[in-house]
Amino acid sequence: MVLCPVIGKLLGKRVVLASASPRRQEILSQAGLRFEVVPSRFKETLDKASFPSPYAYAMETAKQKALEVAHRMYLKDLRTPDVVIGADTIVTVGSLILEKPVDKQDAYKMLSRLNGKEHSVYTGVTIVHCGSQDGQLDTEVCEFYEETKVTFSELSEELLWEYIHSGEPMDKAGGYGIQALGGILVERIVGDFLNVMGFPLNRFCKKLAELYYPPGPGAVRRAKHDSIPAVDSFEDLSDEDGSARPGAGDTPGGSSGGARSPGDGGPEGAGAEPQARGEAHRRGSAQALPPFPWDLVEILDGFKASKTLFTATKLKVFDLLRDGAALSAADVAGRIDASVPGTERLLDACAGLGLLDKTGRGYSNTESANLYLASDGQYSLQGIITYYDEHVWHIFTHLELAVREGENQNHRALGRPKGGLFRVASHPGADSRGHGGCRSRGGHQGAVALCTKHARRTASPVTVQQRPRP
Repeated sequence: MVLCPVIGKLLGKRVVLASASPRRQEILSQAGLRFEVVPSRFKETLDKASFPSPYAYAMETAKQKALEVAHRMYLKDLRTPDVVIGADTIVTVGSLILEKPVDKQDAYKMLSRLNGKEHSVYTGVTIVHCGSQDGQLDTEVCEFYEETKVTFSELSEELLWEYIHSGEPMDKAGGYGIQALGGILVERIVGDFLNVMGFPLNRFCKKLAELYYPPGPGAVRRAKHDSIPAVDSFEDLSDEDGSARPGAGDTPGGSSGGARSPGDGGPEGAGAEPQARGEAHRRGSAQALPPFPWDLVEILDGFKASKTLFTATKLKVFDLLRDGAALSAADVAGRIDASVPGTERLLDACAGLGLLDKTGRGYSNTESANLYLASDGQYSLQGIITYYDEHVWHIFTHLELAVREGENQNHRALGRPKGGLFRVASHPGADSRGHGGCRSRGGHQGAVALCTKHARRTASPVTVQQRPRP
C-alpha cells in the first residue's frame, strides 16, 4: 500500500536511498516507496567538535552522504537520479555522540553509559533534488532532523554482556537496536519509534507535503529555483519545466529547507533566517488552516491512473516490454512512434502505479503486467481495458449531461441514437415528485444504478420501477 498522495509524489521519479541500512530500506519499502539502494562512500570523518550541536553533525553527515551519491551517479549514469535520500542516526548522552561500536568492548562502554539513563536519538535526513543544467549537476538540498528520547532500565552486567554476545549491537548507533532484542533494554521512549530504528517516516512525509503541495494563502515561499518536472502530470510534455516547485516554511524542531553550504553546521547557519520566518507564519495561521484533504486529492488523481493504463495498453507498451529486457524511454518511443518526452512521462507514470519496473537500465514489465496487461498474458485483461477506454470512459465524460437531461449520451459519446437513460415508470402509490429523472431519492438511486449498468454494457434504455415513498 502506498501512503498517497505524499509518498506517491516520489513514485514516478528515480529515487535513490544513499544508505545500506536494512532498517531504513524496510521502513521506506513498507511505506510503499519504490527506490534504488546506492550506499554512500562518504567517509564519516567530520570533526564532531566543530558542530554547535549533535543534530547539526547528523544533518551534515546525511547531506554529505546524499551529495556523494548524487555526484557519483551523475558521472557514472546516463541519467541523473531525480531524488537522493540520505540519513544518519546518532545516539547522544549529554554532548557525547555515540555512533556504531567498533568492537564488543566498545559496545560495552556505550551500553554502560546508557544504562539506567535517558538519552537522545537524532536522525538527520537530507532530500536532494537533482537536475542537469548546462552540462552540470544541479542540486537542491532540503534537510531536517528528528529527536527521540529513550530511557534504559537498570540493567545487570550479565544482561549487558548477553546482549553484546548476540552480535546485534555491532552495526547500530549507540550499540542497540530497539526493534529487536535491544527492545528489552528500553523502559520508555518519548517521540518517534521509527526514528530510533533509523528513519523518521512521519517527519519525512510532512517534509514531502511541504515540498510538493502549495502552502496556505500568505505563506512564505522560497525563491524560485530550477525544479524537476512533475512526472504525474501530462499537462506539459516538454523536456524541461521552468516552474518552481512550491515550498513552505520549515518545520519546527530543526528542519531547514533549501541548500546550505557545507560550513553552515546547523540551524545557526544560513538556514536560520528562513526557519524563523516559517515559524512566525505558522504561529499566525496554523489554527486557521483546515487539515489537508488527502483523501479527496487521491480521488482527483484517480482519473490520471485510469487514463495512464488505457493509453499504455493502447500503445502496446506492455506487449513491447513483456520479454523482460529493459528498454530506455527513447527505445520505447521509437517502437511505438511517439515523442521521447511524452513516452518518458507515460513510462514514469506506469512505474509510479506499479505497472512497470524502472531501473538505471530502463523500463520493464512487472510480473503483474506480464500476467494481466500483455495481450498474450495468461489472464490478459486487454479486452476489458480496451472496452473501458473506448466506451465507458466516453460515457462518463458526459455524465453531467446525462444527469441534467435524464437521457443517455450515446449520441455524443458513441454516435448512437438518442434515448431515455433515466426514464422512470411510476409505481402505484408513488409520490408525484418521484417522476422526472433524479429529483426524488428513488429516482436518484435509479440514476446511479443505471449509470453503472450502462457503463458495463451500452444497452437500450432501461425502465426503472420506483418504490413508493414512505
